Amino acid sequence: MSIMRRSNVYDPFSLDLWDPFHGFPFDAFRSLSETRPNFVSDTSAFANTRIDWMEMPEAHVFKADLPGVKKEEVKVEVEEGRVLQIRGEQSKESEDKNDKWHRVERSSGKFLRRFRLPENTKLDQVKATMENGVLSVTVPKEEVKKPEVKSIEISG
Repeated sequence: MSIMRRSNVYDPFSLDLWDPFHGFPFDAFRSLSETRPNFVSDTSAFANTRIDWMEMPEAHVFKADLPGVKKEEVKVEVEEGRVLQIRGEQSKESEDKNDKWHRVERSSGKFLRRFRLPENTKLDQVKATMENGVLSVTVPKEEVKKPEVKSIEISG
């Protein structure tokens, strides 16, 4: 049994994952990559899209490394309930039946990541840029209003 721990407490989709087949001794499960090669690559693309979330005084900044992905292949959306969604597809290289692959480590397939944003964000001012394979999403924060202090005169 294997349990992977949550990587980000603010990411509701980075929940603890339990893999019931991790370390399973039967060859039938080990050969999944041979019987369904697309399953392994699609799953790894979904799981391997790493995104950094940094909070600065004026904004939340999300950065994702998406090498080889064009900006037209990526969608950044804000859903109801302050959920930032980043999705797209890393296209697979065309294969020739004469090709002989020795190792495949780069992932391809669809990816989807969702983040619940804090209440102090300006959802109507979200900006996204893509440069050199790095997607940057900036979500500005509202100014935190300091509570007004009212002075009370003491009588007597």
